Amino acid sequence: MGSNVIEGAAFLLFVIGVLIYVIILYNELVRLRNDNDRAWANIDVLLKQRHDEIPNLVETVKGYMQHEQQTLVAVTQARAASMNAASIGQKAQADLLMTGALRGLFAVAENYPQLRANENFLKLQTRITELEERIADRREFFNDDVNTYNTRIGQIPEVFVAGFMNLKPRQMFRVSDEERNRVDVKFQGQAAGGA
Repeated sequence: MGSNVIEGAAFLLFVIGVLIYVIILYNELVRLRNDNDRAWANIDVLLKQRHDEIPNLVETVKGYMQHEQQTLVAVTQARAASMNAASIGQKAQADLLMTGALRGLFAVAENYPQLRANENFLKLQTRITELEERIADRREFFNDDVNTYNTRIGQIPEVFVAGFMNLKPRQMFRVSDEERNRVDVKFQGQAAGGA
């Protein structure tokens, strides 16, 4: 009778230990998922700030760049695509379009000395450049969080808890092939493209 009690107590302690371990794993996976959501929300806030600056930039540039309507249309269309994007993947693609359109706009602006001397344009260009740098930093944090999350939900024993929680791998914020191949080099106010 004494050995049955000991075996029963050992089994009960084992079950309690496993239950505590599963609860710890569950809480860690919830934290990772929330960290990932927060990292994306930080990017989204910066994207919204950049979207808010685009109309001001376009209005400032319009008067100077009469012959560059295609560039302004590209920026406007990229902004619209970015504002209409719903998923993280769509927003990432729209963000890449917006970044490319802004690069094109700033490159064309180099041909307009009066525009480059405009105080509003310079302030907007500086603000958008700062936002671009912050977005790039946040993308790195987001990708780190996604990588950690994806690694954890794919490892044993977390994979079983993740399956129970219905957690799926998430996409990283990736650069398109076009962006990867494009290199812009500037020499004293002149822009040159190379691959």
